Amino acid sequence: MPSALDLRLEAAYNLITGPGGPIQVGTVERHGREMPFITNAPTNLADYVAFFCAQHGDATFLVEGEARLSFREFYGAARRVSAALVEAHGVKRGDRVGLAMRNANAWCVTYVGILLAGGCATLLNGWWQGGELAAGIDDAEAKLVIADVQRAARLAEPGVSHGAKVITLDIAQPLDKALAPITGAGGGTETELPKLGGDDLATILFTSGSTGQSKGAYSRHEAICQAVFNYVTQTASIVHLLTEDGQMSELQPATLVCTPLFHVTAEIPVFLQSFALGRKLVLMPKWNAEEAMRLIQDEQCNYFVGVPLMSYEILVHPNRKNYDLSTCKSYAGGGAPRPPEHVKRLATEMGEGKPLLGYGLTETNAVGCGIINENYLAKPLSTGPASKPLVDLAILDDDGERLPQGGVGEVCIRSVCNFDGYWNNEAATKAAFFPNGYFRTGDLGYLDEDGYLFIVDRKKDIIIRGGENISCQEVEAAIYAHPEANECAVFGLPDERLGEVVGAVIWMKPGSSVDADAMCSFLGQRLASYKVPCKIWMSDDALPKLGSEKIDKVSLRNRFREEYKAEVAA
Repeated sequence: MPSALDLRLEAAYNLITGPGGPIQVGTVERHGREMPFITNAPTNLADYVAFFCAQHGDATFLVEGEARLSFREFYGAARRVSAALVEAHGVKRGDRVGLAMRNANAWCVTYVGILLAGGCATLLNGWWQGGELAAGIDDAEAKLVIADVQRAARLAEPGVSHGAKVITLDIAQPLDKALAPITGAGGGTETELPKLGGDDLATILFTSGSTGQSKGAYSRHEAICQAVFNYVTQTASIVHLLTEDGQMSELQPATLVCTPLFHVTAEIPVFLQSFALGRKLVLMPKWNAEEAMRLIQDEQCNYFVGVPLMSYEILVHPNRKNYDLSTCKSYAGGGAPRPPEHVKRLATEMGEGKPLLGYGLTETNAVGCGIINENYLAKPLSTGPASKPLVDLAILDDDGERLPQGGVGEVCIRSVCNFDGYWNNEAATKAAFFPNGYFRTGDLGYLDEDGYLFIVDRKKDIIIRGGENISCQEVEAAIYAHPEANECAVFGLPDERLGEVVGAVIWMKPGSSVDADAMCSFLGQRLASYKVPCKIWMSDDALPKLGSEKIDKVSLRNRFREEYKAEVAA
């Protein structure tokens, strides 16, 4: 039966979305069916950002080291970038503009500048090596890429080629100087910007599935605006409860941004939602638990979100007692599950701070499920119920038919927030959806009697390392690029901090002297570091096969996972 917290959240939600409430929910026809729709949400991100930057004005928006930007200053900088992109760099409505840099004020300004110019913000994974970046650029057919010095250097490495012009920003410089390679070329306040609508192309984010090379998931403005306001609805419900209980702080909302902005979790519920909330964002260029605690203390952050290992590292840090973390009431996680013991410890050892967990995907623009506070403590293995008002969550069989409550099947999500498809990949797009409009997540799970989702396994051949999806096939393809590799199998290994890490079994050609260290060095030149196996077993014989003559990855995975567990325990 519903918990006391469930009943209170339901009452708050009904108040917020009911007659006269700030968020109005109606329906809209999509793909021949009526779907929930937030009727008073803006249709496009350009109008959304402009409205809330004007509303919050001189309040602090971004903090990066000593640099601070108000909402007003942020919008002015983004407007200058957009004018230059249109007038001097020829960006037109729908053009894909790549963005490749670490978390920085310049990333945020450039992202919004691309949108204001009518471009499609194409978010390249900052951990990728040169060849991976080039593949993403060409896949999205981007003609322009804005990169920081490190990413630009990777794109300029020998043997790396792509079809885009690269503008390099030195983001270690003050913002105006850092943006000068864009803004110095022309454009100004008089430059006319396109009037955007909900159907305009907004973003491409890259996701690793079971088929190797990352695919570019593209979304339109309306879908992203609806996703943002789905999150705003959830936040408003929690704020209502805090206000009822006399616990709502008078401090400006503030959160630490320690996950990459090119990931959908940081992009939508954190970065984009913050415009509506008037929330200050404190940027961390690189994760460090003690630095995170210092920033939470000094900037009085009330919300923390990261992959689960980050909040756990704060929890167990020997110097935690030296920092005042009392303003932080929520430690949210996403991208991977938390062990139940971690949930319990976060709930009981962090003072008034409580654990939260969200479940969403790049393809759903981060919306899905969520679980908070005592509900999470009561059901630590669950990702929570579907997020209101937009998410239609279902457990379906292989024919797209709904399974009875408790039945294990594929977790599927239908909403107006879903992406449109994979860029230039109609086959993958078609395979991602059932004919009834549900997106197929590739996760296997079930719903309990309260509608809470429990994920039990994955159908896709992927590894989730600290929230980062890794395609087993992509790593296998890189191994097979070695001229002495005969056979290999790549799979996930359990890891307490990261959830999973990459493991591999490799059979080399007879006479090969290549060992595990040499193979890792080879792969490190071709793959982002997080994709390189942390453990490689070199086999003396051919790998076991199924009757179809395919490598029996399941038996290999089971055998070496147990061996790895024993090795770690020892």
